[in-house]
Amino acid sequence: MKLRLALILLSMLFVSLPLGAHHAFLGEFDPNKPIQLRGILTKVELINPHSWFTIEVTRPDGTVESWEIEAGTPNTLFRKGITRDTLPVGIEILVDGYQAIDGTNKASGRDLTFPDGREIYLEGSAPPRSSGSE
Repeated sequence: MKLRLALILLSMLFVSLPLGAHHAFLGEFDPNKPIQLRGILTKVELINPHSWFTIEVTRPDGTVESWEIEAGTPNTLFRKGITRDTLPVGIEILVDGYQAIDGTNKASGRDLTFPDGREIYLEGSAPPRSSGSE
């Protein structure tokens, strides 16, 4: 009986591991690589399980890079007032977040600042700011 219970619990643990890895910030993004990106919004994907924004960032040398920004679920963003109408393609946005571990032009967005100065927490896998740390 104890062996059977142990096998069931062990099986449940192994089944749940991939689920945690999917939503693990540390599995894809580096908390030691904070990044701030200012660019023109070119694409909005309000899809599950994470929404994605694509922005075109002009580097100091004049080259333009495309960056993909992970955000929270569409439902979470809708509750904050984010829709395709309130976040239209073509506006300039500022995103604070964390770069991908592999160094690609992908980031987990933490905060998004609109042209009028409004700021929202994107509710993605990036942790919120600690009070008093920034």
